[in-house]
Amino acid sequence: MGVKFTKEHEWVRAEGVFAYVGISDFAQDSLGDIVFVELPRAGAVLAAGGAFGTVESVKAVSDLYAPVSGTIIEVNTGLEDAPELLNESPYDTWIIKLEIADAGELDQLMDADEYEEFCANEK
Repeated sequence: MGVKFTKEHEWVRAEGVFAYVGISDFAQDSLGDIVFVELPRAGAVLAAGGAFGTVESVKAVSDLYAPVSGTIIEVNTGLEDAPELLNESPYDTWIIKLEIADAGELDQLMDADEYEEFCANEK
């Protein structure tokens, strides 16, 4: 899968100087049916750990946090009309695309095995 994870349950997939960011399967399962995604604007500059939007489900509203610092290059506007894609295919459905400011920040994130263990301890 080639993704890294945050403790806030976002995933990031780096492709060169760019990174795609979404929410994990654990997050979407915990949230339940997602009904709305508040998207940021392209061009916004994010710091690692900074909030960039929200996901609203039938159960709760959750903030979204940037896994790495960077500038938002693109937002997935398809989520405005189909937020349920985050439930149906969380690892194929990205929320934002960033130009990474510091690739070294990726090393601070969890790989799939570490994230699986982290989630097991959260239950």
